[in-house]
Amino acid sequence: MTMFKAGMLVVVLAAGVCLAEQKTLSGYIVDQACSADILKKGQAAAKAHDVGCALMDDCVKSGYGVLTADGKFITFDPAGNKRAVAALKASKKKTDLQVTVTGDVGGDSIKVASLKMN
Repeated sequence: MTMFKAGMLVVVLAAGVCLAEQKTLSGYIVDQACSADILKKGQAAAKAHDVGCALMDDCVKSGYGVLTADGKFITFDPAGNKRAVAALKASKKKTDLQVTVTGDVGGDSIKVASLKMN
């Protein structure tokens, strides 16, 4: 019976690993502090969201995500948040902060493997 339980645990853990799927997402990079308001207002608000706001202390602390064309907000993991800050600081754009993100998507979050401002 103990061996059966151990075997089932391995199956359950393996299934959990398979839930995350490598994907590439495109959309607007948005900080989580502003995300609820931007989600209500739509893509035009995401396009108008400026880098100055996205780099404010509270916005940086809140973390980031990508707002996709179909209106989903997918949050970044801590490493992705660091990549987002670096990309925003390096960006010459003030608004229209489009991004392409690749990583393991699970539910409404992504473990970021790469992030590129468009």
